Amino acid sequence: MSILKKLRRRAEEPELMDDFSMGGEELHEALRDLRLLNRIFAASSPTVYGVEQLWILAGRTKHLSILDVGAGSGDVNRHLLKWADKKGIDITIHLADVTEEACEEARQFFHDEPRVTVRFVDVLELPEASVDIVTASQFIHHFTGDELHRIVTHMHKVSKLGVVINDIHRQWIPWLAVWFVSRVVSTNRYIRHDGPLSVAKGFRATDWITLREALEIPQLRYSWRPLFRYAVVIPQHASDSEEGSVN
Repeated sequence: MSILKKLRRRAEEPELMDDFSMGGEELHEALRDLRLLNRIFAASSPTVYGVEQLWILAGRTKHLSILDVGAGSGDVNRHLLKWADKKGIDITIHLADVTEEACEEARQFFHDEPRVTVRFVDVLELPEASVDIVTASQFIHHFTGDELHRIVTHMHKVSKLGVVINDIHRQWIPWLAVWFVSRVVSTNRYIRHDGPLSVAKGFRATDWITLREALEIPQLRYSWRPLFRYAVVIPQHASDSEEGSVN
């Protein structure tokens, strides 16, 4: 099957990282290699963009609490901390994941950063309206159908200001780029298998429109961001100017 045909619809094949019976040192290594890939592909940019949009809508508040679900190492949040420093924002970031390996990597990565805490918890167990903004970077592409709808709906309920989703554009250029770069920078089985598959499980504009309609959240807005990513911003309430907007 050609790449173009393969990418017409979202892949449903599970990633190795979805198998919680695996893990150990191989997963630790994968999380470290993933941090390198995130730097190469500027993975933090859509998250910072989306958080800034919600911050502006909130009146440029001086205090923000962020919850990053499915955070892995949480490394993209380094750039959120730098952004907050530039804006003079008192920020706290909570990293949530359901694997011990990810939580350990995150604790080590942010060992010198008191503004960041790590929680071993499932997003569906989090209480409603418990944090200002919920973010998800390369997380929701792991889900399809009703499970995807349930995850995003609960993320929205957990937030006070809204949700920011940073995920991959399903397209042949990023698929080839990730396939190639993952083999250049890593010998890890997780990275080589899950990297290209993540792109195949990614999204296109029509997927966000479908999600918006399925969840009945008209204020869901998406924008394409470099490098081949989407920033999806879901404020708690739609403004008058947003009504009838296409994206």
